[in-house]
Amino acid sequence: MRADLLAYRRHFGDQLRHLRHRAGLTQEALAERAGLDKQAVSLIENARQVPGLDTVWHLARGLDLTVSELTAENQT
Repeated sequence: MRADLLAYRRHFGDQLRHLRHRAGLTQEALAERAGLDKQAVSLIENARQVPGLDTVWHLARGLDLTVSELTAENQT
């Protein structure tokens, strides 16, 4: 895997964790709000799984954000 892609996966996971904490949600609560499995949220936050566009959309909605807000690079 390219180093820049791995770095972005880590950044996205860190950003998701930051925004989830900012919203006062546990992984389980975010998963429930987003209609996902808790394990999926954990895997994404730990850069072990790459979310598809549908998953990113559901995560954004679970955090009451737009996809643009969730993926903005200056969140953390």
